[in-house]
Amino acid sequence: MLILGALLLALIVADFQTDSLRGFKKATAWIAAPFYWLSQQPSQIYNDVSSYFVSRDRLLVENERLQSEARILQGKVQKLVSLTAENVRLRELLSSSTVLRDSVLVAETISVSPNPLQHQIVINKNELHGVFVGQAVIDAYGLIGQVIEVNGLHAKVILISDVRHAIPVQINRNGVRAVAEGTGRIDTLSLPNLVETTDIKAGDLLVSSGLGQRFPVGYPVGVVESVESDPGLPFLKVVVRPSAKLDRVGHVLLVFAGEQPQTRATIAN
Repeated sequence: MLILGALLLALIVADFQTDSLRGFKKATAWIAAPFYWLSQQPSQIYNDVSSYFVSRDRLLVENERLQSEARILQGKVQKLVSLTAENVRLRELLSSSTVLRDSVLVAETISVSPNPLQHQIVINKNELHGVFVGQAVIDAYGLIGQVIEVNGLHAKVILISDVRHAIPVQINRNGVRAVAEGTGRIDTLSLPNLVETTDIKAGDLLVSSGLGQRFPVGYPVGVVESVESDPGLPFLKVVVRPSAKLDRVGHVLLVFAGEQPQTRATIAN
């Protein structure tokens, strides 16, 4: 009996000590928790800062990559827009050729005169294609000028806006004849020597008259923008806007009036 009682008492004491120890551990852990949290902050802050800079560097690299791709795509879009516009101009040019009775040859502008006093272009067709001096050159909207030089590589064209160029024209509305001269401005022609009684007004279309047999008859040359009468001057001041887009000549048509280009020219094209 005594032995059994002693065992029970030992168990009770051990259980009490265990409960006390457990409570002490809990209290100690609760008290130590803030200190443990504070001790962990430097390393946690370091890890957070390191993670931030790694993420920032990764984002910067990704951003640069996306910007590079965007620039490439933008360049491709611009090229696509340019090609689309060029295709539209070619369609307009070829569409205009279908209504002509004359034979034509498509040519491309390869250079423009840098001299502002010379309105000239160089095209990629030459004598092997049947191109000749004096040949009329047009675009989808009207007369551009004429060939003034041909060799085995290319041909040179003077524009109707050049101060050295003049072309016989007539008013499409009534047939009144005149001469359209270049002014040295790409967007302006003039009609000199017209008296005040001349039947001409703003909006009149001027077409090539065919006089001199240099240019075929009926090609649009320009539209009258203004007609001014100055009592102190013997002639009218007539300003004409060219029909052709002289400032954006990319592709042109060489006109073979009433004839076909040479056979070897057709093959070369």
